[in-house]
Amino acid sequence: MNKSNLFLLMFLILFSFQCQTQKSLDTEPKTPKISQKQLLRINDVINQSIENKDIPGAVVLVGREDQLLFHKSYAFSQLVSEPLPMKDNLIFDLASLTKPVATATSIMVLVERGKIHLREKVNDYIPGFKRFQDEQGEYSADARIWHLLTHTSGLPPYIPQQDIIPHFGHFCTLKNMVTYIGCLDKTNPPGEEFHYSCLGFICLSRIIQQITGKNVAEFSRENIFLPLGMEHTLFHPPEELKEMCVPTEVTEDLYLKGLVHDPLARLLGGVSGNAGLFSTAQDLSVFAQMLLNKGEQNGVRILSPLAVERMTEIYGQAYFSGRGLGWDLDSPYSSSGGDLFGAHSFGHTGYTGTSLWIDPETRVYIILLTNRVHPDDRGSVISLRSKIANIVAASLLH
Repeated sequence: MNKSNLFLLMFLILFSFQCQTQKSLDTEPKTPKISQKQLLRINDVINQSIENKDIPGAVVLVGREDQLLFHKSYAFSQLVSEPLPMKDNLIFDLASLTKPVATATSIMVLVERGKIHLREKVNDYIPGFKRFQDEQGEYSADARIWHLLTHTSGLPPYIPQQDIIPHFGHFCTLKNMVTYIGCLDKTNPPGEEFHYSCLGFICLSRIIQQITGKNVAEFSRENIFLPLGMEHTLFHPPEELKEMCVPTEVTEDLYLKGLVHDPLARLLGGVSGNAGLFSTAQDLSVFAQMLLNKGEQNGVRILSPLAVERMTEIYGQAYFSGRGLGWDLDSPYSSSGGDLFGAHSFGHTGYTGTSLWIDPETRVYIILLTNRVHPDDRGSVISLRSKIANIVAASLLH
C-alpha cells in the first residue's frame, strides 16, 4: 500500500470514529438541571395558603420519572377535634381523582382485553338510559361509552342526595342509583356540549360491574393498584388504616375520617366511580411514573402505550371539551396545570383539595394533597394549584 492510500485509510477510520462518537453524544439522555432554589418557593405559597386558612396543611410531591425532586408535608392534618401534624405518608380522600385513576383506567383495561369498546351504547349496559329530547319531541342518538368518559353524554353534573334518599333510603345499591340517573332528562344531545358530570362516572362504575361481576374497588385494586405495589390506595379504608387517614369535613352529625366526603359515594357505601378512592402521595407517584412509562412500572404493565396515549390526549370527537378519556388537558377545570407546561400535559383535581398533574414533555409530575374542606368546607386551592405548577415548571432549567 502506498503512502497516499495509507493516509486515506487512516482518515476514513478517524472520520468514522468521530461520527460514531458524535452520534453517541447526541443520543445520550441529558440529565435535567433543576433549580432547587426555585423549588423551595413552594414553601412560601403553601405557608401563605395555610396562613390564609385556605388549608389546614398539605403534602407536596414533585418527581421526574423515578427521581424525587421535592417531597414535604406542612402544618396540620387536622384541626378538629385536636390539632395533629401532617405527615408525608398519610392517606387522603382523593375525591374526583377517583375518576381517572380508578374508573377510567379500569375501563381502558377492559377495552384492551376486548371486553368493551368505547363506541358501544350506554343503553346496552344501562337499560332505559334516556336519550335527549328536543322541544319538538325528537330524540337524539344514543350516548356512547366515550361520551361518559369525556363528560359529553348530556347528563347533568350531579344530583343532591336528598333526591335519592326518599326513593332508596340512606344506602342505595349501584344498580338502583344508576337506574335513577339513566332516567334523568339530558341537558343536550350526546357529543355536543361539555358538562362535567359525576353521574357519568357513577354509570361507568356500573358498566365495570356489569362486565366483570366486581365493583370498581375490587377490580381496580386487583388489576391496577396491587400489581403496582400501591398498597395504601383503596376504597373504604379498613379500621386499622383509619388513623392514617386525613379527615375532611366535620359537622354535627359527621366526622369524616376514612369515610368518603362525596355524598353520593357515601350513599353507595363508599364505593363509586366518581369518588371514594383514598391514597398517599407516594402511591400516586408510582401511578404517575406508570403513565410516563407508557403503561409500565417496575416491570409491571397495566396498560399498553397506545391506551395511555389515547387516554391522555384530547379525544378527537369531543375536542371542544378539552378532555381525554378520564383525564383533563384543557378544560375550565385544568387549573392545576398552571401556565407554563405544554399542551400535552394532563391531570385531574379532587373536590377535597387534591390534584395530580403530569407533563410527558419534561417527564415531570406534581402531586398536591390537601384537605381544604376540613373542617367546614370553606377553604380553596384553585389558585394554589396553579402557583405550584408554575414554580415547578420554572425550576426545570434544561
